[in-house]
Amino acid sequence: MSQPALEPHADGLPAPRRYLAVAVLLLTLVLVVLDIAIANIALPSIAASLHASPGDTVWVVSSYQLAVLVALLPCGVIGEMMGARRVFLAGVALFTLASAACAFSGTLSMLVAARFVQGLGGGAIMALGIMNLRFSVPQRLLGTIIGINAMTIAISSAAGPGIAGAILAVAPWPWLFAVNVPLGIVVLASGAALARTEGVPRRLDGRALAANTLMFVLFFLGADRIAQNPVLGGLMIAGAAVCLFTLLRIERLSAAPLVPIDLLATPAFRVAVIASVCCFTAQMLGLIALPFYLQHRLGMTATEAGLYMMPWPAAVAVIAPISGRLANRVKTAWLCAAGGALLAVGLASVGLSPVEADRTIFIVGTVIAGLGFGLFQTPNNRILLLSAPKARSGGAGAMQGTARLTGQTLGAIAMAVVFGVVPLASAPEVALVLAAAAAALAAAVSLGRVRHEAASWTPAVGNAS
Repeated sequence: MSQPALEPHADGLPAPRRYLAVAVLLLTLVLVVLDIAIANIALPSIAASLHASPGDTVWVVSSYQLAVLVALLPCGVIGEMMGARRVFLAGVALFTLASAACAFSGTLSMLVAARFVQGLGGGAIMALGIMNLRFSVPQRLLGTIIGINAMTIAISSAAGPGIAGAILAVAPWPWLFAVNVPLGIVVLASGAALARTEGVPRRLDGRALAANTLMFVLFFLGADRIAQNPVLGGLMIAGAAVCLFTLLRIERLSAAPLVPIDLLATPAFRVAVIASVCCFTAQMLGLIALPFYLQHRLGMTATEAGLYMMPWPAAVAVIAPISGRLANRVKTAWLCAAGGALLAVGLASVGLSPVEADRTIFIVGTVIAGLGFGLFQTPNNRILLLSAPKARSGGAGAMQGTARLTGQTLGAIAMAVVFGVVPLASAPEVALVLAAAAAALAAAVSLGRVRHEAASWTPAVGNAS
């Protein structure tokens, strides 16, 4: 497979253009992450304004997530075929136009449709942000930049509810989507700063696209229904597994596989993907269980619970850039294993604490969990990126996003099952213990990568480890 041509420097862009390119990519990341966070907060206002039931308004969030899942893998391949910058900016344009459509939606159906289109744009952004980053930054700086990337996500996630609340205090809910438009225009106007890559001409198989779409639709809808109708939900998830098998059969000889089989054949990449799924399963289980723990077990108000939830993302924001620097000097397998273990310890310490325990245990536990999550994510993302050739960075970025969303969906399924079989009074503690087990599994899986690093790793700056 030929390497896309980079203009005009092989190892990143020259300064100061590289700093502008990184700023553009981080601003786009903020745009997408904030949009996810503020949409959740807006659901009650949307339900009241559009005279819709709360259950129906959940599709404002679900349609976006489903579209991202459907778009990630195809956008990764299309970015490699047509050029990462071109497809990334097309995703930004689609996201921006759909944001405007969301703001002008007069019915729930229009809003859900606009959010789906917005998710397709978000899928292109998430799949190709990493590829653009890799072509923009010298390899010696990648560990640090990936850490800053993780820090940006953490800060945006933590700030999202507060920003949404501030906007809703002075303006109706459409403004939550309207604010994306000027930010999107700024990104598009600055897009020329990104590195230009020439695509590799290939052909997409329509059967593979159909199987990919049906797979994620069945998986997502099955996860959504499994708590209320376990049989139907289970059958849908089984159907998704059949679609995955069919997709792999279709693509076994493809030069442009949607599922990056060539990358998954690399042990380091495959282990990092599995560990990422486990870690994000733990994260989602924890983030859903903790508010219930605070309000039902500790008797806090929603406002108090929100404040007590802040130490986790704050800890991630602190440790992520440090972890990026450490990844230049320490084997990523050891860092990921340590991060997964800390995440497990933090979650277990909260879930197993006695009823009469001081609230300090909760704060300490969630800080430890946040430090562990941040310590895991940066080196794991680094190995996902650097295990792939530059020409396959689109597939690597798409697989990274798919692993994250798959893990989060599995965490949501597990939480729904726990709520269905365990009394509410003890469900949060059970979920936190399960989350700790998933985090411990992520640590154990990461340790399995040590032997693959041992032969080739040296503590040189920029080593992929």
